[in-house]
Amino acid sequence: MKTKTLFIVNPISGVGKQKKIESLLKQNLNHDLFDYEVQYTERIHHGTELAREAAMQGYDCVVAVGGDGSVNDVVQGLRGSDITLGIIPCGSGNGLAYTLKLPMQPWLAIRTLNQQHELTIDSILINGEEAGSRDYVCVGAAGVGFDAHVSRLMQVAKTRGLTGYTNIVLRAYNNYRESDYTLHLNGRTLKRNAWIIALQNSDRIGYGMPVSPTARLDDGIIDISIVDKIPIDHVAITAPLALTNHLQLSQHVEMFRTREVTIEGNVDRWVDIDGEGINLGRTVHFVNQPKSVKVYARDLNQLLIVRTPTGDPITLPRI
Repeated sequence: MKTKTLFIVNPISGVGKQKKIESLLKQNLNHDLFDYEVQYTERIHHGTELAREAAMQGYDCVVAVGGDGSVNDVVQGLRGSDITLGIIPCGSGNGLAYTLKLPMQPWLAIRTLNQQHELTIDSILINGEEAGSRDYVCVGAAGVGFDAHVSRLMQVAKTRGLTGYTNIVLRAYNNYRESDYTLHLNGRTLKRNAWIIALQNSDRIGYGMPVSPTARLDDGIIDISIVDKIPIDHVAITAPLALTNHLQLSQHVEMFRTREVTIEGNVDRWVDIDGEGINLGRTVHFVNQPKSVKVYARDLNQLLIVRTPTGDPITLPRI
């Protein structure tokens, strides 16, 4: 029986890779395996509505075509269902797609769907005082402080991609100050003055940047990094540590591992959830939900032999 699949496309996501998605699906998706249709989002969080409808209509798989925010929208709509998440990375950062070893070229990512290699990963349930009874799910990374501030600015930015992100970070860097936070985790209360508090389900964030050497998608643990504001003259030292996944060696970073944490003192009231800024208030609670999301990833035990759009055969490496 074919896998009944819905592709949810964010037409304004990232840097425009999604614009040819229907022709790419015709050329690269295995039509013997998938029975599919395509729908486009028309407003903010429309992807959540479409994914929820797909769950009620008996779909087997819902594929987010967009960036991390688009993926998160779909995940919110699939909560409580047994539907498998798929990802065609077309956003700016694509952090979860990097963690799942998916190709960044949409046509190749479609070919990996044909492998139907399914993983079951953790997620992070998040709620705060401003949300009332509503809660949110994170599958990749969350954060408060400068991280959330930048995500909020990116939502209204005219320039997307790495260029837009870098410009926002550089403009906001000097004026954003550290804040006092109280963290309750592992039976302890910690008071810290921090610039960023990052919470990781995956070991990478946007653009494939490694941020936590111990984070795993399926270990039942939230990895927490408490980061000081890094002086300009220390960036040359800290950046190589980040790029080589040794950020824990920086004097400006303190790391913890926990299943659950409450953070008080979020003066901005905003939380970055998979690249999207959400107002959750000054006190925010995070708890790991083990093995709660099914997702298609690339099967590294199989060689992916494909043909390029020009017809030339290539073999993708396993790593």
